[in-house]
Amino acid sequence: MVLHTHDGRPYRFDPGALCLELLPTGGPGAYARYEVLHTPADLVVWTARSRLPDGLEPVVTEAELARVREVRNALFLLTADHAHGRPLRPDLLAAVNAAAAEPPLVSRLAPDGTRVWAPGATGTQVLSTVARDAIDLFSGPYAHRVRECGAHDCRLLFVDTSRPGRRRWCAMEHCGNRDKVRAHRARARPATERPPTGQSPTGQPSSQ
Repeated sequence: MVLHTHDGRPYRFDPGALCLELLPTGGPGAYARYEVLHTPADLVVWTARSRLPDGLEPVVTEAELARVREVRNALFLLTADHAHGRPLRPDLLAAVNAAAAEPPLVSRLAPDGTRVWAPGATGTQVLSTVARDAIDLFSGPYAHRVRECGAHDCRLLFVDTSRPGRRRWCAMEHCGNRDKVRAHRARARPATERPPTGQSPTGQPSSQ
């Protein structure tokens, strides 16, 4: 998925799981200012940009959209707690589990052998599919790799599916690059502060 920096530059962010793709659409508390799911049509747009297969055009009601935002906020907090090893709150678990208990999206086999979506998809089915993906993630082999970006001012959450399992940043071209720039400046600073050859640290001529 494509996100944007504070100054508008685009960068690619791969959260590694369908459920985590929903989190950058907004969030609880202070993160509400990043909300992008304002209308049912916005959720339809999100599904088209997600890792769900192409062709899904769900019919979403206002009530379903409100439920999606509610469960997304719970999933946001739940994922952050999981990433930092904190106890998982029962109310957050209940919200995700209740959404997962609803009927999920249904796919079917077309005459040409391709996979297509069954007609009549709803916002409730989209949310159930996302919630079930979260359950699979938190109880599966990559559960220990759910992480928050290592930058001090970034709260993006992802699952590290890389083979070595050493991913630290939401994206190397964003927070990873900023860290490299800071490290380079930190290494360069002592060199610029050293006195010229032949002078002492006070600026006086050296006795050597």
